[in-house]
Amino acid sequence: MSLTFFYAPFSSASPTHAILEELGVPYEKVHVDLKKGDQKKPEFTKLNPNAKVPLLVVDGTPIFESVAIAIYLGETYGEKKGIYPAPGTERALATQWLVWTNVSLGEAVSRHQHNTSDYVPKEQHNAKAAEAAKADVNAHLAILDAALGGKKYLVADKFSIVDVHVASWAHYVEMCGFDLKKYAALNAWKAAIVARPAYAKVMTPEA
Repeated sequence: MSLTFFYAPFSSASPTHAILEELGVPYEKVHVDLKKGDQKKPEFTKLNPNAKVPLLVVDGTPIFESVAIAIYLGETYGEKKGIYPAPGTERALATQWLVWTNVSLGEAVSRHQHNTSDYVPKEQHNAKAAEAAKADVNAHLAILDAALGGKKYLVADKFSIVDVHVASWAHYVEMCGFDLKKYAALNAWKAAIVARPAYAKVMTPEA
């Protein structure tokens, strides 16, 4: 089976990159230079019309959206390796947290960044919208912190690629200026996951 991973370092492709490293499966990497606009070139948009990373091409079939890729990798490789739940309620919980991270937490983070980031023109910033988004992000972090209370891992207290995906997002939220230290369970869990060799490798400049 051929896997080709289109990515950019320190981007929304990082969760997928870390999952691939955790699985230890062979794959080819293709660096998409976002600053040069590689993601908007016809040869890329033919594979992913959203013009975003990550993108995983499996035997010629392109799969976009990091959650879809995570589920595919989990079902195809992770279950056999014991780091993705078998079909059943634990699998449903895995899907729940993957989707929640990108849809619920991710939406709030995106709103916050749109109204605060230097990458967005200041005339588009809205202070009240930024405050509302900040409150929403913290509310979601509190939900995740509560779910991790008394546990080492998110789903059935077993390490899985779900921890990698969600912790990567938590790390990004922290880099956006949010204080995770007030969420003791979340902060300890995030620190443990990002310290794993697979994640550390992804976060090195040459990755």
